[in-house]
Amino acid sequence: MFKNWLKIAFINYKKNWLSTIINLFGLTIGLTGFMLILMHWNDEESFEKWNPKKNQIYGIQSYYKKDKAYGSNISIPMAERAAKLIPEVKDFVLFNASGMGFKMTTKNKTVYQQDGIATSEHFFNFFPFKLISGSFKDALKSENAVALSTTSAKNIFGRTNVAGESLKFNGKNYIVTAVYELPKENSLIKPEFIILAYEQMKNDKEAWGSFNYGCFFMLKNDADIVAVQNKLVKEVFEYRAKLNEEGSGVTVEKYMELYGPNSCELIPLDKLKLHAKAYWFGNGDLQTMMILLTLSILIVVLSAINFINLKTAQASQRAKEIGVRKAIGSTKSSLVFQFLLETFIICFASYLLSLALTELLLPSFNKFYNKEIEMNDWHIYFYSFSMVLAVTLISGLIPAMYLSNFKTIETLKGNFARSKHGVWLRNGILTLQLIISSFFIIGGLVVNSQVKHMMDKDLGFSGKQILYVNFSENVEKPWLKYERLKNELSKIEGIESVSFGEAVPGSGRFSNSNVDFRDKSINAQHGSMDFDYLQFMNVKLKKGRWLNANLASDTIANVMVNEAFVKKFGWTDDEALKNEIRPGFDSKPYHIVGIVNDFNMWNPKSAVEPITFFHYRETSWKRFGVYNIQLKLKADDIDATVKRIKKYWQEKAEPGYPFDSYFIDKKFAESFVKYQKQQTLFTILNAMVLMVALLGLFALSSLMIEQKLKDVAIRKTLGASDRTLILVLTKQFLWITLVAVLISIPTSYYLMNEWLKDFAYRIDMPVWPFIFSLIVLLLLTFCVVSIKAYQATKVNLVKYLKYE
Repeated sequence: MFKNWLKIAFINYKKNWLSTIINLFGLTIGLTGFMLILMHWNDEESFEKWNPKKNQIYGIQSYYKKDKAYGSNISIPMAERAAKLIPEVKDFVLFNASGMGFKMTTKNKTVYQQDGIATSEHFFNFFPFKLISGSFKDALKSENAVALSTTSAKNIFGRTNVAGESLKFNGKNYIVTAVYELPKENSLIKPEFIILAYEQMKNDKEAWGSFNYGCFFMLKNDADIVAVQNKLVKEVFEYRAKLNEEGSGVTVEKYMELYGPNSCELIPLDKLKLHAKAYWFGNGDLQTMMILLTLSILIVVLSAINFINLKTAQASQRAKEIGVRKAIGSTKSSLVFQFLLETFIICFASYLLSLALTELLLPSFNKFYNKEIEMNDWHIYFYSFSMVLAVTLISGLIPAMYLSNFKTIETLKGNFARSKHGVWLRNGILTLQLIISSFFIIGGLVVNSQVKHMMDKDLGFSGKQILYVNFSENVEKPWLKYERLKNELSKIEGIESVSFGEAVPGSGRFSNSNVDFRDKSINAQHGSMDFDYLQFMNVKLKKGRWLNANLASDTIANVMVNEAFVKKFGWTDDEALKNEIRPGFDSKPYHIVGIVNDFNMWNPKSAVEPITFFHYRETSWKRFGVYNIQLKLKADDIDATVKRIKKYWQEKAEPGYPFDSYFIDKKFAESFVKYQKQQTLFTILNAMVLMVALLGLFALSSLMIEQKLKDVAIRKTLGASDRTLILVLTKQFLWITLVAVLISIPTSYYLMNEWLKDFAYRIDMPVWPFIFSLIVLLLLTFCVVSIKAYQATKVNLVKYLKYE
């Protein structure tokens, strides 16, 4: 019996070769997209899974209710108070800097080593890397201790057994206390060397407002996470609010109004990469991942819809076969199993083809996402094959039940053709397919419009021809280094002007603090800078004046702010210029002397944040944060100028260190890459959806028009023109398309409007994508169906009317 079922299946595949190819193609494309996105998701979820303590380690995520913004930074006193007063907290580790690089000197050589971090002493309690040499116990107890990875140990010493060896960098002598091997698994925390953030932590020991640290808490195994979060709010956040109340008049009630009762959330270590809204080491984008996975599943659903539609459309061709088989004793269940087998063979063949296609596309996919994904995870095969089984059941069971329910007598009499059930099923499923297609067209156009809007938006600054050079070598007085280099670099041919700014667009670096005014407090970024930096960046002055090097007050107690700062306090420009503020980095009052237009620091999606601009010498500790120099180059022969700067830098400014530089406008443009990739993926998925849908529509219309050839022959005999016949044959499909687009409009509007809500600078929902979707789908439907309709008008009249 099984052998006969296979024979019947392959006879039908051959007889309906067009629909067989379309089903194979559609399912292969759908499953390939699903597997690629699934591997991408799985890769994002795999970060930090290697850590045996991952179920006890939690990152802290702060939520600022009023600003609707998330943060991941904390101050040292807050972390220490949490460990002291919350019983469930066993330990904590702090991070002060990451991605550090130093020129390290041993007895034999000097090398530059990158990718280090500065942390608190309990780092290895949280991240138990494989120990190669030395000991993790008290490895970071001393300010002169350094732990090296095997890679950095080989780079510096040429071997890994170097515990106890000495080296010099950062102006100090260090002793290697441990050598460790980094995990091969996915992790964002892979430091090549680790030092204790001793000086910074000593300075910030009592600084409740110094949010310069990332933090992980280790909790007891039986800890109630919700209870710990509530205790953090009450014992830490509210306590800090009381301290603020004493110094600035910000009451606890006012503080909780700003931050809300759920002002902090604990997120498991292995969930931070993808699920955190804010994360010290960089977070993923769960929303985009969800959208991509949903869209890939929709493509598979469209393929299943094609299968169902084509199977039910072929019903009349198999009606007599089913009637005969029922007459000779076939049961309903055996017919169902036969049709499911036919479906499974197609689905399994598509699965094998999709595996090959996925392997073929994986290198390009990895390049697109800058990953190294391999098809070596059993989850990928399990979930993708589960999808195949699901498609088999969905796209096989519906036609199978439908076909097996044919009445034997009616089908043998040839009365099946007059049944309306198949028509309603096909039309309903075709409508669903076109609804999905319409959504993809509308969504793709809205995404393209939003990305174009962001790219065309005035950013409020000009980074063109401005070369940013990062200081790699740490010195005792970095501000003096900047002032010396400013003077020397100005003499190089091709350099127009030189400046420094802490708040650099596209750099990703920032520091901030609370800024108080009477009983109100906001969080604002620091923008320490040289006097001319804002003019250097072509930022526009809105009100007041620039900082002036000739006025002593401008280096002591005067600041400038941006529009967002003024709006956050609810002032007018004139009111702002009359007020004095108290930034968290200093207790004395500062007078606002100027307001500049907002300019975008982070990316085109984010709102401009409040910033205070002041001279880098204004506060004793800010001068230690001078970490770059920026050079505006003349337009003629930029390449030659860069070569001269690089030569000077490597020979005189920082010999032995890399020339870490980039043009600001190009660096900021990288913030668009994420959205351009979303745009590209949406366009590709859009094309895949339309291709699958239109191929299915073509095959379905071909089968349905084939069933109407006798009607066409009669109409043509009675004098109907080709134009009239084409219109009659396509009219039904055009009505279905019209209904589908109208149904899709409210759903598309809601979903795309939700997507746009994440953008601070967004377009108003345009009308034209909805109209365009309707016109395009009607035209495509007409073109696809009319091809077969036109062929039908050339029917051989004698063939279909000789028995009439």
